Amino acid sequence: MTRIKAAVCTEFGQPLQIEDVELRAPQMGEIEVTLEAVAICHSDIHFAEGAWGGDLPAVYGHEAAGRISAVGASVSDLTVGQRVVVTLIRSCGTCANCASGKPTICEAPDTGASPIARPDGTPVKKAMDCGAFAERVVVHQSQVVPLPNDMPPEAVALMACGVITGVGAIVNAGKLRAGEDVVVIGAGGVGLNAIQGARIAGARRIVAVDMTEDKLETAKTFGATDGVLATGKAPWKEVHKILGRGADLIAVTVGAIPAYNQAPRYLGWGGRMVMIGMPHSGAMAEYEPVVLAYMAQGMVGSKMGDVVIRRDIPWLADLYRQGRLKLDELVSGRWSLDQINEAIADTKAGGAKRNVILF
Repeated sequence: MTRIKAAVCTEFGQPLQIEDVELRAPQMGEIEVTLEAVAICHSDIHFAEGAWGGDLPAVYGHEAAGRISAVGASVSDLTVGQRVVVTLIRSCGTCANCASGKPTICEAPDTGASPIARPDGTPVKKAMDCGAFAERVVVHQSQVVPLPNDMPPEAVALMACGVITGVGAIVNAGKLRAGEDVVVIGAGGVGLNAIQGARIAGARRIVAVDMTEDKLETAKTFGATDGVLATGKAPWKEVHKILGRGADLIAVTVGAIPAYNQAPRYLGWGGRMVMIGMPHSGAMAEYEPVVLAYMAQGMVGSKMGDVVIRRDIPWLADLYRQGRLKLDELVSGRWSLDQINEAIADTKAGGAKRNVILF
């Protein structure tokens, strides 16, 4: 067992507590990673607020980067000292979904018992199969991808969730074709990466929709051609004027029910909506099915951008190194683990793209 510091959630909706916890050694197929950086995602915040339930005490955090510090039995292609990105995508590799290239919806992600415990032996949940608000993690080998040493740890960490979720939603789930028009609702961390994905894939027009002018201006620096305030009476009408028609693809990157209710209004004939943002459990949206049926429109959910991490993350890392994918610009602030509650508060305030904890 190794003694490490971690930010532990002991009660939903309350500040995280910095505690000394015990981390067991990696077992069959697992690796230990000493972390260099972990980003704060809104999903971590929602979990810690109790939006989707779960067991406590728990350690959240799932956008991480670090170096392998130990390997378990049967790990053959990863070595101590390698720089890796740590994701929450654990896959068995053999179920029907994994075998068909869909590891984000693995049917048998056997997570087993948590490797984290308090010194008195009380188990601590490794939330989202990462538990990365901590100095070290023990994860399955399928969850990591080696990345170049010349990339800063903040950039590596961001590719664990926000970047792959946004870009992948457009490229993989949305199947954007060059020349199509895209609307992205929400210009936060995932939304900015959806915008980048649309730019990289060759969209004709990319319209960002958000509640604030500041975020719309930021969206334009990431590739949006136009910005529309969501606070207007009928923002979809303004989008139709900009495009000259309805959108081919709309990406909903926020978990707000009003955004989901309005999203189909932005679509044109044959358009499709990618559902990315996650409302609280039990929240319901409303649609008029006859419109979607008559206009041949579609909806698809996208979990983690439908990525295959060993395929997609190296591609994105190469785009970053070429200067074609913005990562450094996504980092709003750098904090220590002891400052995590301040970093979370800053993220909840709405202005941050991504706050990062550095170790």
